[in-house]
Amino acid sequence: MTMQRPSPRFMSFAAAVLLCAAPALTFAQPASLVKVENAWLRPAVAGQSGTGGFARITSDKGATLVGLASPAAGVAEIHEMAMEGDVMKMRAVESLPLPAGKPVELKPGGHHLMLMQLKQPLTAGSTVPVTLKLKGADGKLIEQRVDFKVSATAPAAAPAAGSQGHDHQHKH
Repeated sequence: MTMQRPSPRFMSFAAAVLLCAAPALTFAQPASLVKVENAWLRPAVAGQSGTGGFARITSDKGATLVGLASPAAGVAEIHEMAMEGDVMKMRAVESLPLPAGKPVELKPGGHHLMLMQLKQPLTAGSTVPVTLKLKGADGKLIEQRVDFKVSATAPAAAPAAGSQGHDHQHKH
């Protein structure tokens, strides 16, 4: 049995098909493990090399935040503020559970992100990419990039479901 070589025309066609399909295959993104809303960072105060990050994170299936990274900082950690006696203390934590369907608030005075050893000042209005390192309920690790907006004040919360943003407090 003799094998025939494919014609040059067929080879050109096959190469064109592969080239057209390659970008779709190469750049496919994994599904997001969590939904992140109102992600913001405080601007860095002059003379300080760190700042806090805040957001609302919701995982449909449950997950655990096990770390983070940002090109803007040499060190990025999950922190919590907690009372010890009469003193409020801040410390790093190894992970933060994200129960299925329950929003977890990263907020001032509670759990939050810390970006330390900042590589340049963070100015209001800029955005900073932060990669969340998450462990899914199935035990798989996934990284999810989130852009945090640098803001001097917390962004306004989204209207509650069903309120459609209308103000129903009428004055008569």
